[in-house]
Amino acid sequence: MSSAEKLRGKIFGGTAPAQQNQPASNGSTANGTSTPKATLPSLPSLDTVASVLSSVKPGLSIEVPKLPTAEPIRPAVRKPTLTTSPPEVDQNAHDEQYKTYRERLLEKLGAEYEGVERHRLLQDGKKERHWKRWGPYLSERQWATVREDYSANGDAWTHFPHEQARSRAYRWGEDGLAGISDNHQRICFALGLWNGVDPILKERLFGVTGHQGNHGEDCKELYWYLDSTPTHSYMKYLYKYPQKPYPYEELVRESIARGRDVQEYELMDTDVFDQDRYWDVFVEYAKDEDDPNAISIRITAYNRGPDPATLHIIPQLWFPNTWSWPLPTPPRPNLWLSAPGVISAQEKTLGTTHLYCTVSPPPAGPSYANDADEAEQEEEDGVAPEIMFTENDTNFQRLYNVPNKSDYVKDAFHDHIIPSHRPKSTATNGVNGVNGEPSAAQQTFINPENKGTKSGAHYTFKDVPGKGGVVVVRLKLTSLTPDSDASINDEELFDDVIDERRREADEFYSRLLGGSVTDDLKAIYRQALGGMLWTKQYYKFIQDEWLNGDPAQPAPPPERKWIRNREWRHLHCADILSMPDKWEYPFFAAWDTAFHCIPLAMVDPAFAKKQLDLLTREWYMKPDGQIPAYEWNFSDVNPPVHAWATFRVFKIERKLYGKGDLEFLERVFQKLLLNFTWWVNRKDAGGNNVFEGGFLGLDNIGAFNRSEPLPTGGVLRQADGTAWMAFFCVNMLNMALELAKHNPTYEDIASKFFEHFIFIADAMSYQGSNDETLSLWNEQDGMYYDAIHWGPGHSQQLPIRSLVGLIPLYATLTLEPSVINRFPGFKKRMEWFIENRPGLVQRNVANMKASGKGQRRLLALVSKERLVRILEKMLDEKEFLSDYGIRSLSLYHKKHPYNMHVNGQDFGVEYWPGDSKSGMFGGNSNWRGPIWLATNFLLIESLQRFHQYYGADLQVECPTGSGDYMDLGKVAEEVQHRIIHIFGRDMEGCRATNGGNVKLDRDPHFRDYVWFHEFFHGNDGRGLGASHQTGWSGLVAFHIMQSAPRSTSMHYFDERIDSEYGDEHPQSAFTTVSAVSELNTSTLGDLSPDAL
Repeated sequence: MSSAEKLRGKIFGGTAPAQQNQPASNGSTANGTSTPKATLPSLPSLDTVASVLSSVKPGLSIEVPKLPTAEPIRPAVRKPTLTTSPPEVDQNAHDEQYKTYRERLLEKLGAEYEGVERHRLLQDGKKERHWKRWGPYLSERQWATVREDYSANGDAWTHFPHEQARSRAYRWGEDGLAGISDNHQRICFALGLWNGVDPILKERLFGVTGHQGNHGEDCKELYWYLDSTPTHSYMKYLYKYPQKPYPYEELVRESIARGRDVQEYELMDTDVFDQDRYWDVFVEYAKDEDDPNAISIRITAYNRGPDPATLHIIPQLWFPNTWSWPLPTPPRPNLWLSAPGVISAQEKTLGTTHLYCTVSPPPAGPSYANDADEAEQEEEDGVAPEIMFTENDTNFQRLYNVPNKSDYVKDAFHDHIIPSHRPKSTATNGVNGVNGEPSAAQQTFINPENKGTKSGAHYTFKDVPGKGGVVVVRLKLTSLTPDSDASINDEELFDDVIDERRREADEFYSRLLGGSVTDDLKAIYRQALGGMLWTKQYYKFIQDEWLNGDPAQPAPPPERKWIRNREWRHLHCADILSMPDKWEYPFFAAWDTAFHCIPLAMVDPAFAKKQLDLLTREWYMKPDGQIPAYEWNFSDVNPPVHAWATFRVFKIERKLYGKGDLEFLERVFQKLLLNFTWWVNRKDAGGNNVFEGGFLGLDNIGAFNRSEPLPTGGVLRQADGTAWMAFFCVNMLNMALELAKHNPTYEDIASKFFEHFIFIADAMSYQGSNDETLSLWNEQDGMYYDAIHWGPGHSQQLPIRSLVGLIPLYATLTLEPSVINRFPGFKKRMEWFIENRPGLVQRNVANMKASGKGQRRLLALVSKERLVRILEKMLDEKEFLSDYGIRSLSLYHKKHPYNMHVNGQDFGVEYWPGDSKSGMFGGNSNWRGPIWLATNFLLIESLQRFHQYYGADLQVECPTGSGDYMDLGKVAEEVQHRIIHIFGRDMEGCRATNGGNVKLDRDPHFRDYVWFHEFFHGNDGRGLGASHQTGWSGLVAFHIMQSAPRSTSMHYFDERIDSEYGDEHPQSAFTTVSAVSELNTSTLGDLSPDAL
């Protein structure tokens, strides 16, 4: 069967019989290889196609619906070689050969079978197979990062702009479109595209910088992370590429012209998608069933426009530049053309691998094309790639008008493919070579010797039919040869590999989320988790080398050492990290990482634990115990959520996978003791257990920049800073009690955190005779506020109704009676404290003396009375409660803005439900009204904890003024459902996050894809900020999982420690004898926060 026939059969369900020994054509490519001709089979009738279309449900599949078939997926095995006299067929051997890997693994493991992907995770954990060596570890943006900034003034955006990215070698990492690399980024692969009219190749994503955007930096592209397994055995990515010239200048010009009170100018606001003149480019990766280093890559592009169009697909394989920085200069790794269409790569630690760039079928028409017209179509040649080589070296001639150090440079493919991109100097003065000498590269640009450190395969698909015409490129990255891997040259076997990995991904996610969840929510759940797995990135930053500069490069300006991060010389990052967003935030942020780890632990607890462990290791954490915040300022302060995330990940793994990793828990706990001490010594300036935190991750939530000295003078006593420390305390207490089950020494540490919590609670909430203990609680308003303190007798609260006043709800812990009774030392010390500190006890630990539901005890910053008063405002739709969650600032401030006049300047806060109207912290985030999933997540957990103690006895009105009363467990569910409503379709089929965009909601080529924005509009729920899978918005996957039917017989939290409760011998939720049944939701028990 010809290439075209196989393609049509795969996509459209063509029924032409397979043809053996198809003769090759006489056509030849630029590399002299033969190109097979192809005869297209007839298409199915329109009635048949219509029947199939009507039966297909919308989903994430990239394939045009095809005729149903009962044929099983065949594994990617080499076809047997036939002799002249075929031997008698052994039917059992034949059946065994054509079983899928899943079927064979099930037979092998029997009752221990937990799914193919789960098996790979276990293999990776035991280091039997390195399944995570290859993954989506390329950044979406390496240009304009702090790491690449060697300027004198620290202006990273200007020092390395997008215009230089194609021509200038990176120092600290690589970026690319839909790219992958190995886990040490020794070799990289990514996609290149050209529509025939753009001034440059599309090799990386574009966006406006912090100086250009009216709300800071912003990516101006349409792309989606659609799917990924934890081992990246299967991944899928979608990029929408305009057929018109990409409007680079228009996007920048309009963004600069807009003020902060205007919405951002996006790509869909231009005319490039008019008449659907764009390409849907899907990229899929699939690893071989038992070889993590063999990867099948399928690139499928659909012409959505009305007319035929031409598309250039240029997949690229390259080595990062490691030779331009040190002295002596190290040897370069090698890429070379080892056979027609085969790029070989050799690197000293990776060995040799090959990228097989096979001949592609010619463009195919849409599935509804006229049968007669297709039947009359002449045979077409396949599309063979032109293989290109250059060096990953800076083009100094283009950027700085000085001679190049190499004949062949990083942007050579642009010059080779796009005539208008070529330098005029090539034709005029003949200077382009080494030391100004004429070069053979002047006309060719690419290396005619077919070798280098950067390579590409240039496929040109001319006149692809409109309205759904399709082209496909198949590549195989492997160390094997075609003799040992038949899928390299056999398209059916190649596609079988991808199809089987996709079905294994289906199996993995169906076992996690079964039951009566809607198909739409299942798709959101899977895209959220898949996107979080895609936003892993190799992050390299060796601070001392960065500060000092490189021996082989000019010394950086001396003043640069004083701009940022000079006290972090010990920092040595070279790891796979979870990014908030690989374009807008292509660097780790400490508190973002903590929230990322919650949904990541659902699918890959080992990776989640690694993230939390790394940030406390000695090459990240400062010797004094401070955890680095983010690269723009490692010394800034993020909320102390690391302890909470550590214990939550521990419990998620124990509940879902039957394993409680005490070694991990204890190792991180010990480092967090240092971090807690750092907070106490550095952020409690007066020794009064009231903390100032500085930034604390909430950007512009206050009237003043909380990272700078107050214009009023004095010290800002922060309600949220102090509440965060109380939250830190209760989580360290909880961890200590867990560790005390195995080492009684931790009982004493638990007692220490219990007492420290009480002192913090007292200092924050009650005013004693000493003015230093001025309360942050406002009895009249029923809220906590920040306060400015100038000294004894001189303090002033700042009555701003914001998230700052809700964060005290986070510091809540319920203690099971079995916990208290199991630890007599802790119980004795607690009782002594209650008896001997009567003033503190009466104010703060009344709930420790009174048992709640199930004889539990409650440790909380807020009393029952204060809890009810806070909830009156939090659940009021005229204040904090939105249709889509809890706002970060009360709607009250829309009509009642807060203002303060200081030294001739006005400082104030008003309700901004959308983007920020302030330039504070760059203006790209806003905490003055929008909904943030991370902080909502902790509020939901707090409500569940309070419900665990109060039970049905405490009923509150929700929403306030509605007359509807419910317990706090139901309130938590109500908030949770409102958050899910941001992403899910409403009764009209629209998603709030799409902001009313008709194309996103209605177009069949858009409506099933979801973006996970950084934050969401406080009134209408539309997505704002970083638009592409901001990490913590993936928390919606946890909410969806929690919203599935669950056992009501179990209470919310898994705090039980006695063997009679079964925690000593937990079972994995994945263990099942059945290979096909979905995970029964009752297997997971209760899916409330600590049950996971």
